[in-house]
Amino acid sequence: STTPVGFDGKHRQQSSERVQQIERVVLFSASADTASATASPSAPVPTKTKTLALLTFDLDDTLYPIDQVIKEANIAFVNAMERFGFKGIQPNDIDRTCRSIREEMDLETTYLTHTQVRELAIRREMEKVVYQRKLNEVADDWATQVSGLTDIVIKNAKKWAHAAVSDSIVNAVLTAWEMERHHAAERNLFPEVVDVLKQIRQDHPDVIIGAVTDGKANPMFMTFTLAPYFDYCMSWEDDQIGRSQFFQELGSVEGRAQLTWIYTAALEKYKQLASVKEAMTNKGSKGDAEQDGDEELPSIDMSDKVWIHVGDDLFYDVGGSASCGAKTILVNLADRYGQTAPGRFVLDQ
Repeated sequence: STTPVGFDGKHRQQSSERVQQIERVVLFSASADTASATASPSAPVPTKTKTLALLTFDLDDTLYPIDQVIKEANIAFVNAMERFGFKGIQPNDIDRTCRSIREEMDLETTYLTHTQVRELAIRREMEKVVYQRKLNEVADDWATQVSGLTDIVIKNAKKWAHAAVSDSIVNAVLTAWEMERHHAAERNLFPEVVDVLKQIRQDHPDVIIGAVTDGKANPMFMTFTLAPYFDYCMSWEDDQIGRSQFFQELGSVEGRAQLTWIYTAALEKYKQLASVKEAMTNKGSKGDAEQDGDEELPSIDMSDKVWIHVGDDLFYDVGGSASCGAKTILVNLADRYGQTAPGRFVLDQ
């Protein structure tokens, strides 16, 4: 089942009300699926509420507005380019070049992550600057216009530009962009998010909270906001085989991709963490200090547990996670939050 929820409230003082409302949604979703004990028709039927064991979040446009975050990261990209001598770059150039690279890709044979595409885009922007600079130098030496240079000169100028751009400089600019992306996410975090996570931690102290994302965003890097509340992060880019499958499926017939492997991986990561946690708890309670810890870990039974995934995308977040057994919450926010998700769909009237 999918429960739509929106962070609503103009001012910070309304945050408490929103925390309670969103918490009620989580509690409702966690208790909606119950197991009935066998009883006679005339007797009351006892129910057993399942435990909220795993709570996963999408990040972009679910916990912060991705458009604003990318805009601020792109400014850091321009500043980093200028520090290394590549001037004249505009903030939107990196996004435009990324789109061009994706349009050139053959999804049937080429598998590139978001990071790899952005790395190629940074290199391409650098090569453009070096290429134009070299053409100007040659034209000045020959006392002619750039338009008057021969094809062989132009061809060799392109080779020069490709060889002159250092991979280490490309990586340095990419790192600057990624760091600012996380800083910008913290600055632009939806105001109720931390309060909600804090309340969930208080009400469900044993819940394991994870992030599922299609890029390099990682709550563990957001040390001032999200890091204290998250236990792990699963990314599309974490698994090379799964990533290849991801892009193959995106190119499948009519776009009906079965994008489930990342959610299966997220569930398996939870089971691994929960199993270790249970083993530590059992060992501590038994007072068995002589075992070396190499014994087989207990298996995790999900029949009495609930997994909830929270995301902004109806197809990837809701569809993908629900097909793996998760209860789902679709985050659809008010316009003032700057969420881009509502603009991805055109609803029939």
